[in-house]
Amino acid sequence: MKLRTKICEHLENFDVTNIKKNTAYECAECIKTGDSWVHLRTCQECGVTLCCDSSPNKHASHHYQLHNDHTVVISAEPKENWAWCYEHKSFIKY
Repeated sequence: MKLRTKICEHLENFDVTNIKKNTAYECAECIKTGDSWVHLRTCQECGVTLCCDSSPNKHASHHYQLHNDHTVVISAEPKENWAWCYEHKSFIKY
């Protein structure tokens, strides 16, 4: 028996043909302060790329906390094709 994870409405309606990607492989906020990051995530509402929760500054999570309607991010890592919804803690691969 295989368990199924419930997908939230944000990811259920996620349009993989209209993904926002950033060509600069950098955290927009860490660059300003000279900090480093571990992995990057790109907001699918505004297109900004920020560092993940494994990074010291956790800019992507902070961005969601400031802008609650910016719920979905994708991995900005090469060869990673997944999206995450902060509001519902939901995940999809695409």
